[in-house]
Amino acid sequence: MDTPPLVIVDAANVVGSVPDGWWRDRRGAAERLRDLLVPYAAEGLPGRPGPLELVLVVEGAARGVESVPGVRVDPAPGSGDDRIVELVREAADRPRLVVTADRELRARVTESGAEVTGPRTVRP
Repeated sequence: MDTPPLVIVDAANVVGSVPDGWWRDRRGAAERLRDLLVPYAAEGLPGRPGPLELVLVVEGAARGVESVPGVRVDPAPGSGDDRIVELVREAADRPRLVVTADRELRARVTESGAEVTGPRTVRP
């Protein structure tokens, strides 16, 4: 079986894209996002049928968020953006999609061959 496409979600950026009070509970906001992502692992995303390997990169106060079936949580030891770039480079042999609106990060990951989509892809 082929390795499924890798979808890396920039938790801080996607959570921050909706002004719903996330700043009062960063960990809780990251957990809600993680749970929202679970169905995409099997069902896929628009234009990308499942199964997908989903990785949620968290940083700062969200580092304690646990993985769940369908979504692996990767706690960045430092910058979440740097960890996302590392993951993109480590998976150079397969399709990669990064979910973020961060312009600098978008440029960094596309230089490494990843595609990019915005937070609305995973947040209605």
